[in-house]
Parts: sequence; C-alpha cells; structure tokens
Amino acid sequence: MPARGGLLRLAMRIFIWLLGCALIGSVHAAEMRFNFGDFPLGAAPTNYQTLLVGGGRPATWKILMDEVPSAFAPLTARAANTASRPVMAQTSMDGSDERFPILLLSDEIFRSFKFTTRFKMVDGLTEQMAGVVFRFQNASNYYVVRASALGKNVRFYKVVNGLRSNPIGPNVDIGVGTWHTLAVNCEGNQISIFLDDKAIIPMLGDNSFTEGRLGFLTKSDAISYFADASVVYTPRVPAAQAMVNAIMAKQSRLLGLRVYVAETNSPATHIIGSKDPTEIGNAGTEAEENAIKNGAIYYGREKGAVMVTLPFHDRNGEYIGAVRVKMKSFIGETENAAVTRATAILTLMQNYCTTAEELRK
Repeated sequence: MPARGGLLRLAMRIFIWLLGCALIGSVHAAEMRFNFGDFPLGAAPTNYQTLLVGGGRPATWKILMDEVPSAFAPLTARAANTASRPVMAQTSMDGSDERFPILLLSDEIFRSFKFTTRFKMVDGLTEQMAGVVFRFQNASNYYVVRASALGKNVRFYKVVNGLRSNPIGPNVDIGVGTWHTLAVNCEGNQISIFLDDKAIIPMLGDNSFTEGRLGFLTKSDAISYFADASVVYTPRVPAAQAMVNAIMAKQSRLLGLRVYVAETNSPATHIIGSKDPTEIGNAGTEAEENAIKNGAIYYGREKGAVMVTLPFHDRNGEYIGAVRVKMKSFIGETENAAVTRATAILTLMQNYCTTAEELRK
C-alpha cells in the first residue's frame, strides 16, 4: 500500500485526469438532426417542449412548407437551388414586448457541441427576430443568440436567475424573407458564434452554464421559420463512469469496479458506473442497500480475487452511494488487508465526487 503522501499525490493526479474526462467525455463525435418532415403539416411538433418566457399569449409552433435553399451549390447555372420542404414556424402574433416563445428541440443535455440552424424572419410589427437558446437549464437560466431585422443586429446575452445580461454583438443588416445560417460552438467555457458561416462575435468566455438543452427563440409578434437544424456533439460521460474509467486505468490489480446509488424514494439500488458499461442500470443487492443505509462493509472471495463493498460518503460523512471493488488477491491476504486496499480506492473516488449531485451528474 502506498505511503500517505504518495496516496494523496496519486489522488490529485487522478482528480485532474478525471476532471479532463468529465469535461471532454468521449473523443468520438456524434450528430443529431432534427427532421421536421416527421410531423404532419399544420400540426404542432410532438416530443418537443414549448414554453413562453415573459408575458403575452401562448406561442404557436407548427410545421409549414417553404422554399429552402439547398446546402449545396447547383450543378449548373440553370439548376434550381431551392426546394419546398417542411420547416418549423412560430406563427402567433402578440406584440407584448417581453414575450419570448421558445421551442426546446430535445431533452438531451449537450456540453461540447456545434449547433447549426437556418432561420428566416418572415413578419412582425413590434419585432422581427429569430434565434437560438443553448445550455438551457430552465426558463430562468440559459444563453441566447438572436438576430433582429428591425434592430439590424445580432446579439448574445445570458439569463441568470431570470435577469438578462447586457447584450453583446454587432450591428448587421439582416433582411426579412431571406434564409440565413446561425451556428453556436461551445467548448468548455468558450462560445463561438457564426452567421452565414462567418464569425460574427469574437469568442466569448463564460462559466455560467456548462451544459444544457438546445432550442429556438423568437420575440413578441415575430413570425420566424427554422430549417436544417442539427447538432454535432461530444457525448457526455456521466461523472460516476468517468471516475470508474480513470481508476481502472491507474490500478492494474483491479478486476472490477462498480458504483451504486439508491433509487428515488426507495432503498433499492442500481449501478451508475462500472468497468463494464453494459451493467449500468442493473439492480444492486442487499449488500449495496445496507452499505448506503447503514454504512455496512461486505467482504467476499473467489479463486484469485477478493470483493469488498463499501459505503460512499460525501464531504459531510453522509452515505450517498456504494462501491464494489473486485481485486486480484495475493497469498495470505486477510479480510482486513483487502478492506484496507479497497478503502484506498474508495478514498480516491471520494476526492472526486464530494456530493450526491456530483456523483449522479
């Protein structure tokens, strides 16, 4: 077993490694496209969430047909470069000044991503505006990028606890009835914004929100259309799984490692992190229930291996989960020695996740 100083240094190295895992997740990018042709014309989209920030009448989101330019250049000068396709439209006209219809595209939480959509401002007396929300937490906390034809500008701002920050962005002459492309790229606390494939606002740095949902936004009586929405993103690795991956990479004598938490309003447990990710979601046993409820420790052995189940506690000593450690055994190893080795692994893990929220994130 390493000396105490060596153990603390190892814990710090693993903490830094884990932090990197939690931030970048997997190196393999994924893509999600939002196909508005999946819904009937004239109908509101299903499986999307609509909400209204501020006052005024509810928004009307529905599918319409519109001429949309192709993403590719025409093969010849005479070839048609537009096609009639389903688009997402916000069509209600209520001139209330602080009225912000929002359509959230998915319940997926995105951390590192590039979100791209086409938009067209169609009509509006009080406002002609279209934009996107991202890293959306709730109706009081999110980022916004929007373009305004009447205001002749593009603006970024954030809403924190219901308070809107001062907007940032240039004056740009954006006409009504023309399709444009808006893109937002987020990597850590760095935010880049593009209009028609050109950087429109210098790179921003903000730590208010590290992840969240994506969606469309309009204002007041603006009628706006959206099309070709997609997001290329780095899939998130849950904190517990990132922690298991890091520990397994550093500890050669570990044969298995699982993290358990209790079900909501139930003593039953399930796996949220494992050496074998296919086990995530599987139910635990009475040993894990007892470890979380009573702080019990369990020991077992099989040929060439020992297993120890331990309670996982937060910085205040409250039990928030359980850990099952499976290790290669050595000749003459006692139960106390196995528990001591497993406790050293647990200590490393508790240095990373110090609250129930962090463990379940």
